[in-house]
Amino acid sequence: MSLKRSKRAIRFTVLALAIGLSVSGCGNDFVILHPAGPVAASELNLIEITAATMIVIILLVWVLFGIALVRFREKPGNQAPYRPLWDHNRALELGVIAVSVVAATIIAIPTWNKTFALDRIPAGKTPIVIDVTSLDWKWLFEYPGQHIATVNYIDVPTNRPVLFELTANSPMNTFWVPQLGGMEYTMPSEVLPLWLEASKPGLYWGRSGNFSGSGFVHMTFDVHAVSQAAFDTWVHTVRTTKPPMTMADYRQLLKFNWIAPRYYSAYPAATFPAETHGFTLEGGMYMEMQPTPK
Repeated sequence: MSLKRSKRAIRFTVLALAIGLSVSGCGNDFVILHPAGPVAASELNLIEITAATMIVIILLVWVLFGIALVRFREKPGNQAPYRPLWDHNRALELGVIAVSVVAATIIAIPTWNKTFALDRIPAGKTPIVIDVTSLDWKWLFEYPGQHIATVNYIDVPTNRPVLFELTANSPMNTFWVPQLGGMEYTMPSEVLPLWLEASKPGLYWGRSGNFSGSGFVHMTFDVHAVSQAAFDTWVHTVRTTKPPMTMADYRQLLKFNWIAPRYYSAYPAATFPAETHGFTLEGGMYMEMQPTPK
């Protein structure tokens, strides 16, 4: 590689890094780096392990790149061997394979362990269950244990797992609360589980993580984490002050539009699938047909 091409490659790499850093935000607004629950904290640790491994490999590549530039640059008196018909170098090939295997192992082991650890809600904890339906372009949340429903807003107690039962009455979508954990798909006629937990009170931003039409950008919602006592008070307030949802109200929600948060003191049972491929309240998946837990 000529010196001119090398400079061009370096400039392109620096520009790409600058664009990436500016897009990512690299500050307090980059909420993925500020977990507010055990699931998000565990997943952030995986991101850190993966990023550190990749940085080491990138630095190694750049060091080798620099050595190649200095050793094989075109200049008078350069005694570095020139082999235009170079075929292979067994030691170099084994080194590349070894580095790849080590890097994959460093990433794979904690990923395996944490994935299975997060598959089930920790023993001894009773979750709040929320049925989630993605619509065009809004989110419907139903609380089967509390018999209330909301649109584009969730209230949850802190330090208690929340089991989200996810489905869709629209194109496939993705449910995501970055500070509480990773995203999960919503699919028509299917129900998938996702459990999250807020470790401290706060207002957390949620949104759609999957393009589903021209209005998907409006598919945002707030997750308000409060104490158990405050959550119980909120449930009582919704039950006693808000109107019930009728099937006519539900059909209005199916329209292609965006609406402000709404609250309902009750909702029809027919608005959520009665059966699914199944999962337990602990969040573990299995493939037999079972009724959705209520």
